[in-house]
Amino acid sequence: MSQGDELEKEDAIDDLDHLSNEITNCRNCARLVKWRESVAKEKRAAYLTETYWGKPIVGFGDKQARIVVLGLAPGAHGANRTGRVFTGDRSGDWLYRAMHKAGLASQPESVSRDDGLTLHNAWVTSAVRCAPPANKPTLTERSKCAPFLTRELAMLRQARVVICLGLFSFQTICDELSIRPRPKFGHGVVVRHERYTIVCSYHPSQQNTFTGKLTIKMFDNVFKTALKELER
Repeated sequence: MSQGDELEKEDAIDDLDHLSNEITNCRNCARLVKWRESVAKEKRAAYLTETYWGKPIVGFGDKQARIVVLGLAPGAHGANRTGRVFTGDRSGDWLYRAMHKAGLASQPESVSRDDGLTLHNAWVTSAVRCAPPANKPTLTERSKCAPFLTRELAMLRQARVVICLGLFSFQTICDELSIRPRPKFGHGVVVRHERYTIVCSYHPSQQNTFTGKLTIKMFDNVFKTALKELER
């Protein structure tokens, strides 16, 4: 690696760290601030002894990642509790198991932000950074968060594949990349953009995994597709 490449890598890391600080301190959406902080105070019975994070959630992973996993928003008692995206809930269990199997995660589960999990060649983030009531952010809230994603993607200079978990994140990336007309969302759909390949997946929510709408095989195939797209 040349000296110029090394400096570019260091700049990207510094910028991402600065962005993370901005996100963590954001209070732009009054409804979300009120909700995330009330959940952190009231807690769920199973976590009464824990200190909830109760702040916006930043992206996590390999800062030289070629694969970006884009979710909807933090879970009220998942990332909003643990402080790390897709950590501490069933959706995270599904995600990191699949990423571990694909060789992108060092371990198959994530229970806390200091559990030793590291990602290789992958970065995980969300369209909205605060836990929303009923897990449903508004389009206005998504719009207010959009500049964070714009800057994040710009700093992840090696990224070439975006895995969208659910329709909301797919709509977000289509708006971000000005993809028009927007292709129809569906599990396994692949959309090729001038910079990125977008791979669509049903969200690994309990609603989808408990009903069999999303199976382990289906989810594993999403990551197989993403890895194959990097070889194109």
